[in-house]
Amino acid sequence: MASSPEDNTSLSSEKVMHPESSQAKKSQHAEEATFYMNCRAAYLAVLKSSLENIKSKEQLRLVLQQAGRNPSQKTVNKYWTSQTTTLNFDDFCTILKEEKPATKSELLEAFGKIDKDKTGYILHDELYRILTMGGEKMTEDEVNAITEQADFNCGGKLDYNKFCDIYMTTREQCCKTARERLELDSRLRQQQFGNQTEPSSEEITLPVSKPSPRVSRKTDHRLANTKGDSRTPSRPSSAQSCKASISTTINVAARSNRNTKLIEPDTMKEWHCAQSKGCFYLEEDGEIVSHKYRLHVPQRSTVCITIKPLNMHQEEGISCHWLSVDTALYILRENETQENLQLVSFTEQLNEEMSGWKGELGSGVYWLLPFTTGCRLKKVKTQITEEAELVYRDEDGELALTPEFRAALLDIFETIDLDGNGLLSLEEYNFFELRTSGEKCDEEAWAVCKENFDMRKNELTRQGFMDLNLMEANDREGDPSDLWVTLLSLGYNKALEMTEACPFVIDIYAEKCKPRIKAMCLEAGSSQLHRAVCKSVVSKGEARVLNGCENIIIYTYSAGGRITSVIENKSENKVIIHVNNEQSKNCLSNRGLTVFAVEVAPKSMMVSQHVMPLNEQEEWLYSCVHSLVR
Repeated sequence: MASSPEDNTSLSSEKVMHPESSQAKKSQHAEEATFYMNCRAAYLAVLKSSLENIKSKEQLRLVLQQAGRNPSQKTVNKYWTSQTTTLNFDDFCTILKEEKPATKSELLEAFGKIDKDKTGYILHDELYRILTMGGEKMTEDEVNAITEQADFNCGGKLDYNKFCDIYMTTREQCCKTARERLELDSRLRQQQFGNQTEPSSEEITLPVSKPSPRVSRKTDHRLANTKGDSRTPSRPSSAQSCKASISTTINVAARSNRNTKLIEPDTMKEWHCAQSKGCFYLEEDGEIVSHKYRLHVPQRSTVCITIKPLNMHQEEGISCHWLSVDTALYILRENETQENLQLVSFTEQLNEEMSGWKGELGSGVYWLLPFTTGCRLKKVKTQITEEAELVYRDEDGELALTPEFRAALLDIFETIDLDGNGLLSLEEYNFFELRTSGEKCDEEAWAVCKENFDMRKNELTRQGFMDLNLMEANDREGDPSDLWVTLLSLGYNKALEMTEACPFVIDIYAEKCKPRIKAMCLEAGSSQLHRAVCKSVVSKGEARVLNGCENIIIYTYSAGGRITSVIENKSENKVIIHVNNEQSKNCLSNRGLTVFAVEVAPKSMMVSQHVMPLNEQEEWLYSCVHSLVR
């Protein structure tokens, strides 16, 4: 979901703080704790558990109202789009950060625009006209329900100062009631810092619990205790009930000082090569969508697989935000069915922005699942001072595309031309259509395109793609609304900057055979990808048992430019793990928070967080405390 730049940098802290800074930090964490308690109280007033997802627009409206918001239909539609099926507790918290409750002064200002004479009153007839004819129209009964309240109505007029006072009091009472209900229920009180995702999204159902040899080999309880006790207490007062905990500290050198094994495809010029492009797209709710691929290897061979952000030609001065986004690939072998994929490996070696893997693959079919942590590809608030022009009228009065829009369309063409041949096949064009309109173009419609736009070998040229967009502008008589829908769905903002997408390119080199890669779908991270991430961290990361809780294991994997932690819950009950990053420095978490909590279902694993450096040119410190909330 959306998060502000301030959230993104909140893990950073200094070794020495002035008293004022320390006090401000304590205040910030107290506010965070209060915010999450309020989030949880509102969520659990409607749903039974924070592991349960919001499943409809009506549920979303209800939980927002329980949190003291009064969402319009436009607001609900903003977060519940045609592609939304569920929203989880994480999503809800982020929505509340975005949708701040209206203040009394804001309400009075809105009423003041109607009350031109500043009398403090609005005639019922005027109120009725505004509420039933403008914006989101209310029914007559709904308006009457307001005007018939004696507390703030008299003589056919509404006293909007009293109305605002009662509105604010009622809203606070609603939130207070939800908090009291949470505090009175001991079962819910234990969940005070609640979950982050539904179990089906990032969990792996495990076989019967048995001791892990990796845990016993790598865990030293005395060392863990000493390490934890020697640190400055970092848990806020709201987490004082956390009894079992473990601290993990990792120092990572700046990128320029790191020794990383490089992958040099240039040394493999004689090898067979296959390539495909793709893109990560950021959804309105913060979920990341990307292409997924099938790779066919005809015979056993040594292969090298790499992925990196696509470096398109850009005009000087234009920001290339996506070039800093981390990219990786998980390689899974297909067995009898797609549902039964076996993790082979994943790209982890870095060469600048490139990550790669080199090894031997047997003959067969593999799936390549692109992955990004979400640390750098996330919602950001940018102040757009002026909306870019997309079309204009030339000297003859004909519509034309502006140079800025043409440049953006060329970049879009470059991104969706997956095979890089300079033409769009029907299959490539349909990925574009599915992303922008949710529909596909059939053979008949493609034949119509062939009659009206420039094509070669039954594939659309760049000029044909430009003309297609110009036709759309002409169909709307110059209204750019539909063009903006397309651009926004592809990650562009109103300044024509690509800030919520990351195009990438995948290269496969095989020594003994010709590999074939094909994009199969464009979808959000599947359970297969979540399972692969967890398995990779468990297999290559350090395992440590939570002190005093042998059934809770924290796995931490560090390589290249990121650190990922996974929580395994071997117990028969769900657990809540409090995560504290206050002592980390120069760090960026995909959670966007310094302090949060993760609710883990029984016999399952889930990702705790991904962390990357805020500034790669400087050393960074990952210092995280995982605690069991009693």
